[in-house]
Amino acid sequence: MTRTAFKPSNHPLAAYIERLEAGGDLLPDSPENLVEVVGILKSYGVVLDAYSKNLIYIADHQFLVFFPFFKYFNGDINPTKLLRHWWHDRINYEYAEYVMKVMMWHGGGGLDDYLDTEEFQQLAERAIRAKFKFNPAISAIHAIFPDFLPEYVRQSCYYSALGQFWRVMSDIFLTLSDRYDAGEIQSIPEVVQYILDGLVAAASKPITYGVKIGDRRYDILPKSAGLTFLMDTAVPYVDTIFFRGTPFPGTVSYNAQAHQIPYFQRDFAYGALYADPLPTGGAGIPPTLLMQDMRHYLPDYLHEVYRTNCRGEDDIRVQICQSFQKSMFCVTTAAIKGLAPHPLTTTDPEEHEANRQYLETWMDRFITSRLEMVNQRTERACQLFPEPSEKTK
Repeated sequence: MTRTAFKPSNHPLAAYIERLEAGGDLLPDSPENLVEVVGILKSYGVVLDAYSKNLIYIADHQFLVFFPFFKYFNGDINPTKLLRHWWHDRINYEYAEYVMKVMMWHGGGGLDDYLDTEEFQQLAERAIRAKFKFNPAISAIHAIFPDFLPEYVRQSCYYSALGQFWRVMSDIFLTLSDRYDAGEIQSIPEVVQYILDGLVAAASKPITYGVKIGDRRYDILPKSAGLTFLMDTAVPYVDTIFFRGTPFPGTVSYNAQAHQIPYFQRDFAYGALYADPLPTGGAGIPPTLLMQDMRHYLPDYLHEVYRTNCRGEDDIRVQICQSFQKSMFCVTTAAIKGLAPHPLTTTDPEEHEANRQYLETWMDRFITSRLEMVNQRTERACQLFPEPSEKTK
């Protein structure tokens, strides 16, 4: 049976289903899209490298520290670094923690399930008792409120797991940039395939976590738990950060009586694929911190693209966000292809039907996303102060 014999989809986003079934991607291939995607992933890779190291440092060295004043210093505290921190000449690690807390709040995947097991409770209890064996005050508080400290331990697990996830993604994005610089990546399909290959290669990488207390190491997420990179960190990350997210504080009311946010978490649609770049580029919006961090590591060729925009660098964070969304649709395409029940270009009718249902489920979540916007050509030329027409003179 040829592909043309398959019944067309009636989904509102059927065009994208057909594109994926034909071997295409969610983001169209064009020279400008390629420059934006590779360039922004280069800067994102540099930032993720820093975020990853800090999250893992906090998990390993700030375990059950209630007032971690110097958690963003990675153990390197000196006057010069303090002055740079107070002057805000630094990476905004607050954004990494924001993402970690969003991921923990939504949960999902094997990591979230394991943190509710009896085995985890026992491992956490051992570490808590070892940490505070000479602190009767905290031990007493733990006896009165037995759920308080384990929740801290759960949070440390998310610090470590997200740090390990970003460690892999940083390496993928930076090597992608190197391949582009060497002329080995020349199209959006090649970008998607490179990311997909990286995800597949790291799919079974174990996610583990343990802390050293005194001269002994205490496992919190042991290897025997069977937690792996793809299904227990990558998939929940895509679901919670790309799709669900959380509304930015100050933009809508969290008051339940105001009904400005969905009643169920599963109905949240505030993730990276939905965000309006304009408010995202404003002050007080958490992703603005990421855009600000990426601004410092833009490759020259991408920086030049932004300079040619009619507003130049005045709205550079908005432009960075637009490019970032394009790159995230490439990552999402890689995830869709990697998780598909069968090769999307299959000609087997049963496999095609299974793929069709799978893709329509994804497209349901894309209906209110920025998918249509990133598929439009970015118009950079404009006239900020147009000459008045004859009719208005």
